[in-house]
Amino acid sequence: MKKVAIQGIAGSFHEDAARKYFQEDVEIVECRSFKKVCQMLDEDKVNYSVMAIENSIAGSLLANYGLIRDYHLRVIGEIYLHIQMNLMVYPGTKRSNIREIHSHPIALKQCAEYIDEKFGDVKLLEKSDTAGAARELMEEKYDYVASIGNLRSAEIYGLQVIDKGIETNKKNYTRFLILSKHGDMKPENDKASLCFELGHYHGALANVLNIFAEHKINLTKIQSIPIIGKPNEYSFHVDIEFSSIEDYEKALHKVLKAVSSLAILGEYKKGEIGIYQG
Repeated sequence: MKKVAIQGIAGSFHEDAARKYFQEDVEIVECRSFKKVCQMLDEDKVNYSVMAIENSIAGSLLANYGLIRDYHLRVIGEIYLHIQMNLMVYPGTKRSNIREIHSHPIALKQCAEYIDEKFGDVKLLEKSDTAGAARELMEEKYDYVASIGNLRSAEIYGLQVIDKGIETNKKNYTRFLILSKHGDMKPENDKASLCFELGHYHGALANVLNIFAEHKINLTKIQSIPIIGKPNEYSFHVDIEFSSIEDYEKALHKVLKAVSSLAILGEYKKGEIGIYQG
């Protein structure tokens, strides 16, 4: 049985993503942090890791790019999970008694409009993950606290759902990366995640982007991250899609000559948006 490390606990969106990606029974290894997720894989204690990298509302998790590079991990797949948020309470808790709402900070951000409208005066407490907030709510039997999370965590921890679909944007997706210690270039691969650094001169980035365009490669994401200790210098994380591996390899050969450093974080089959419900 495959062992898969996730950030969070049973009932979390990370667990949903892992089980839906592998489409088989897997052993989930719970980790308290994204760093621990990477460490478990690096130390061969798991076969794969699943890591959130961006959300359509909250944006990118920039620190996770650094972890992938620091531990020399490879992206071998991705999955997009449609995120539906729900307000949950200990059974019997009255809506009028809610004085605090607990959840992961990104979940709170995703539901900001709902919270402002329905619970503008309540205290918001950030937790390490949505499922953890749900478990704590059940264990402590708080009758004045609500948590925000998915329906599965409500089922696992026996909570009462009082409002469903409270996220601000109903087209709310989180992209999760599937990580391994080793990459595998397969014929069906049509997407890659790269990281490169450039010299600080006019047109450096445009030159690289033009190379991709010339080889019919679609740039789906570009993220600049400051390089520590080098003012005004950045590393660029990009995701590209290609229909021809030959075109992709030719483009890489030219890009390598145009940048000061290049790292291939992974080559994989692109995930489809809109298939999986969280």
